[in-house]
Amino acid sequence: MKDIKDLFLQKKPATILVGIKKGNGNKYASVLSKEAECTYSHAVKILNKFEEQELVEFNKEGRRKLIDLTEKGEDLADNLENLFTTMRQFE
Repeated sequence: MKDIKDLFLQKKPATILVGIKKGNGNKYASVLSKEAECTYSHAVKILNKFEEQELVEFNKEGRRKLIDLTEKGEDLADNLENLFTTMRQFE
């Protein structure tokens, strides 16, 4: 697998991780794919990589699969959100 830094220097993975945080930690892959403007299958692939890195957990609620940030994922999402805010100042 690519270095974890390479993953987060891409817009869609960073948008998905911050999107989970903004959703109070409970989101679905379909919602995240729309927010990141990518296909559902691409979002799921990214989320599986996040799970491998212990950034998210999948929790089944009936037929639904919720996505929650781990503590490590929450820290990273906070940092990315701060980076996005800082970058907006340069636009």
